[in-house]
Formats: sequence, C-alpha cells, structure tokens
Amino acid sequence: MQIAILTLDGFNELDSFIAAGILNRMKSQGWAAHITCPTPEATSMAGVTIQRQKPLDFLTEADAVLIGSGIRTRDYAADPAFLSQLKLDPSRQLVGAQCSGTLLLAKLNLIGDLPACTDLTTKPWVIEAGVKVVDAPFIAHGNVATAGGCLASQYLAAWMIARLATVKDAEDAIHYVAPVGEKAEYVARAMAAVRPHLGDGKTLAA
Repeated sequence: MQIAILTLDGFNELDSFIAAGILNRMKSQGWAAHITCPTPEATSMAGVTIQRQKPLDFLTEADAVLIGSGIRTRDYAADPAFLSQLKLDPSRQLVGAQCSGTLLLAKLNLIGDLPACTDLTTKPWVIEAGVKVVDAPFIAHGNVATAGGCLASQYLAAWMIARLATVKDAEDAIHYVAPVGEKAEYVARAMAAVRPHLGDGKTLAA
C-alpha cells in the first residue's frame, strides 16, 4: 500500500507527521506513507522546513491519500489551478482529510451534502462551502473520511489501516504509539471512533 500525505506550505506538523508515523508502522507489510508536496520544500506553521518525498502527481497512483491542514489551506482552496492538480478518485482510493484539509475536499466536491468533521477555525469556511459540519472527531462515508482536531490524525491512520489491512493491524499500530500505562485506553478510544465507519468490514486490500 502506497499512501500520499498531502502536505502544503504552512502545514500543521501534528497532522502530517503523526499520521505518517502510525501508517509507517505497517512497513513490514509493504506499506509506505510519503510526505507529498507541490513544491520540493514546504515550511510548517512553526517554521520547520522539510523536503518532500513525493511530488503532487503521486496522488494519482497512491492507494490512499490523506490531506493535512495548515495556515495557508484556505488560500490553496481558493486557487482553481491548484485544485485542478488534485486528482483524487474515491472509487479506487481511500481519501481522508483533517481540519482545514476538509475544506479542500469540499471544494473538490468529494463530500457533497454529507456531514463532515473539521477544526473550529475552519468550520465556518467549510459550512460556507456547502458542507454540514458535525461536532465529532471523525466520520467516514464510504471511502472518504474527515477528522477534526490535530490529534484526530490517529483516527484517520487507524481507519486507513483497518480498511486496507485489518482491524487488528489498526489496533496494534495505535497500541505501539500510545503512552505507556494508557495503551489499552488509547486503543479503545481510537477504535470506538473508527469502528462504526468500517461498513461491512470489507477491505480494499488486493
């Protein structure tokens, strides 16, 4: 499984890096989550500059795409030329977005009139884009999921692993990164958020 983590200039480190860290716990099964950017470098909202691992056209080949948030996402969402480069296909890919990343999905018409999650700052912009926002950390409809709040990145990662591998794999990945002494609670909380959105339990694994 190849996963693109769309990371834009002004990105939130917690969104991109937590998800990447959890998803790459599946490396032994051939998975790889790649920081994917439209430019060779991107600088975070805290001033951390990174080099991309994959260019933007990797989005079309990835088995799953996760869109993080950032302080410039609203600008990107208002740029038709940029949006036209985001070739996402939920019929064959899992697509997840976090916080202001949900605004990009709204602009791409990948949410429609279904309820979605986002952060409190982005909420009015997502509503303005015609999407109903629910007060929840995570929700998924078919192959499209949204999450709200920086630490909700663990829910997106767990959902992707449960859908593309198994629920047990998702539990193991969350268990590994959870704080010592609180692992059972973290796994239970994450899976309580994700499990209702796993549908009939079928995966997209080849």
